[in-house]
Amino acid sequence: MKKMNVLLVCGSGASSGFMAANMRKAASKAGLEMDIKARSESEIDNYIDEIDALMVGPHLAYILDDIDEYTQGYDVKVILMKPEYYSSLNGEKAIEHLMQEMNK
Repeated sequence: MKKMNVLLVCGSGASSGFMAANMRKAASKAGLEMDIKARSESEIDNYIDEIDALMVGPHLAYILDDIDEYTQGYDVKVILMKPEYYSSLNGEKAIEHLMQEMNK
């Protein structure tokens, strides 16, 4: 499997920064090759052509329709993160959820 590029977005990028770090640890522990970045939602279109998955903070569910416009024509899986693991910044659960979604 090629290296997976994942972009996390939350409002300001602060909590997703911690989440990205925890996910990177969990991914390498699981032997998965991933590049996980955290950015604010305003930067999505700068990265859309280089990512495989876009994980969105649960509090941003309302922007999912806008995100659909960004991802038009790109093969990007958009995943709404679950509050259960997002609030505790549980990288392992986030990676689990990501892999389930990518394998659908």
